[in-house]
Parts: sequence; C-alpha cells; structure tokens
Amino acid sequence: MQLREAMLQALEALTRNRMRSLLTMLGIAWGLVTVVLLLAYGEGVGKSVLQAFLGIGNNVVMIWGGQTSMHAGGQRAGRRVRFKYEDVQAVRDEVPIVKAVSAETDDVLGYKYGNKVISISTKAIQLPYGSMRRLEVEDGRYFEEGDFVEHRRVMILGQQAARQIFSGLPPVGQQVTLRGQSFTVIGVLRLKIQDSSNNGPDNWNAFLPFETYREVTNARDPDMIVFQPVAPDQHKRALEAVRAVIARRHQFDPRDDKATPDWDTVENAQEMQQFNLALDALLGLIGAFTLGVGGIGVMNIMLVSVTERVREIGLRKALGARRRDLLAQFLVESFTLTFAAGMGGLLLAVILAYAIPPMPLYSEQFKTANHEGDIFLRASPMIMLISTMILSAVGVASGIIPAWKAAQLDPVDALRAE
Repeated sequence: MQLREAMLQALEALTRNRMRSLLTMLGIAWGLVTVVLLLAYGEGVGKSVLQAFLGIGNNVVMIWGGQTSMHAGGQRAGRRVRFKYEDVQAVRDEVPIVKAVSAETDDVLGYKYGNKVISISTKAIQLPYGSMRRLEVEDGRYFEEGDFVEHRRVMILGQQAARQIFSGLPPVGQQVTLRGQSFTVIGVLRLKIQDSSNNGPDNWNAFLPFETYREVTNARDPDMIVFQPVAPDQHKRALEAVRAVIARRHQFDPRDDKATPDWDTVENAQEMQQFNLALDALLGLIGAFTLGVGGIGVMNIMLVSVTERVREIGLRKALGARRRDLLAQFLVESFTLTFAAGMGGLLLAVILAYAIPPMPLYSEQFKTANHEGDIFLRASPMIMLISTMILSAVGVASGIIPAWKAAQLDPVDALRAE
C-alpha cells in the first residue's frame, strides 16, 4: 500500500466519527502542552539557577590557609598554614596551566562620607581578579596596572554598597575617608545576580587594590588565593599544581587538602548541570506519563475502529491484502490522529509559553530590571525535538496493538462477522 493512499484512508476513517476523534485528539494535545511547559519550566529554572551560581566567576578556584593533618618534612600535624604575599607570585611563575591568579583578603572597614561612617565588606584584590570574578563596571572604570604599581588610593563599589555610602548621589569621583586617608571612587559595578559567594554578594562589597590595602591596614599577606585554569577541564590538575607549590613553600604534604581547603566552582557548576539534567528528566517523565494517558485514548479508539471494521478487514484480506498492509494502515491511522493533535498541542504550548509572565525567582532579591534572573517559559528547539520524540513513541505504542490485532484477523471469520 502506498503511503499517500494509507494516509487518505486514515483521514477518511477518522472523519467518520468526528466527535470521537476530536475528543481523543484533545487528550493528546493537552498531554503535549503539559510536556512542553514542564520541560520549558525545567530549562528556565536550570538557566536561572546556574546563571546565579556562575555570578561567582568564570571557572574560578579558591584556596585558603587551613590546618595540616599529615606529618611532612619533620613538621607535626595540626600546624596552621598562613599564606604569604610571595606565594601568589610563585603560583603565577611556576604553574603554567593557571591563566590568572590574584591575592584576596576580606575585611569589614568603616568608610566615612560627610558625617556618617558606614561599615562595608571589603575585598583587597589584584588586577586579574575582575575578569575571573565577573566584576563588570557599569559606571566609571575598573582598576588598571598603575593603580597597583603606584599604590593609588582608589576603590570600586558594588551598587548596594554605593547606595549605603552615598544614598543615591553619583558615586564616581566622590571622596571617602578610610583609616584617615582619602580614597576616590573610580567605578561602580553593574548589578549582578549572585547566589554563591565567599563573603556576601559583590553588589554589597567594596574593592581595593591589594597593594594599597597593605599600606593602609598593615595586613601584609592574603587570606586567600584565587586562580583560573587555562581551560575548565584542567581545574583538578591546576588545583593540584597550585597546592604543590604552596606545600613546598610551607613544608606540608601536597596531598594534605586540609592544609589548604578549596572551593572549586568548576566542579560545583558541573554538579549543578547534572542536577538540572535530572530535573529536566523528571519533569519530562511526568509530562510523558500525562501524554501517555492521551495515548491510551488513541489506543482505545483504534481498537474500537478495528472491531467496527472487521468485515472491511476480512474483505481486504480476501482480495489479497497482506498482513503488513493492514499493519501499516492502522499504524498510519494512529500516527495521523496522534500527530494532528500533537501539532495543535505544540502550537498551543508555544503560545502559552510566551503568554505566561516570568515567574519570580531572583528579581525581587537582587532588585533587577526586566525580570532578570526570573524563570521564563520558552519552547526552545531542543524542547520541541524532545516533545516530538515523546509524541512519536506514544503514537507507535498506541497504534501497534490495534494494528497487530487487525493484521491477525482470519479473513473467513472476519467476513462472517455481523
């Protein structure tokens, strides 16, 4: 049987019972809308959560001084490890798979502006820190090499920190007093969504050149070393290499990870992506079960159709129709019914996805504009492809049993049926 002929016969069979076919198609369409919207929701949640986590930086690894747990080089276990300023340069010089490295010290400092003093979480950093940690300046400029070499009294503020100090006044160019010395605000960061941090979201922080901070506070050495591997898949090797350099300089075993605890955001991001895949799979499975209910309706109507057309099937077999012809005919009818409903369901799902407003997630917490950080339902090409594959599976599953039943009918018994 030609495919075109089979499809025409399928359409004719479906139009004989328009109401029954329409109700069955509604079940399929509703099931497909559920699949698309659930997958779109899972994708929207995954994107927003991952974006918020990646606000911490681009493939960043952080280590800080801990306490040794192994004997090494004649040194006892339980010894405190405190980084030195020179450790950062040693990592920079000796670890080629590290693309960027910066010292970091976190502190809470009092900033005086006018008659008020505001305590602000402050990070003392070096030049590469901004690109690693995604510090994007919205107003003014980022630090330049001269700020560090010349120990300039300059600072950059997160948006919330700037509001605390200046109460809405333009911050760039303003002078604030820190430890009796005047500092110039050279930049304000763009507001960013950040659901992970080593000392509070960057929106609330102030940033100083590390070399200037050393002079003002007499804190000579960093609390933390922040670095970025040359490629994300090199993060474990880079961490091992950095730890080996620090271990040699501070005389502890490089296998002793408790001596220098770490936060590997590359590994965390990979785990989060796996969680998002699991969430998508769960929501897709729930949607598939919903669509399967509609598939049962298709199977039911096809079984009824086989029962109603027993004499027709017997006549066709008596005239030479093969089993595979009947199998193909009823499978095509099932596919036609399923896909006609499915295409309508896809169209409705796309319309609903754009009509449903963004669902609040981070916009209220971070006071973002245009619902940035919220959950948007969008039927992406991948979602449409996955939905079509699920629809195809339902179409085959719901049509195979009725088609097989029709193909197995004995022509003599079929012609005798009333």
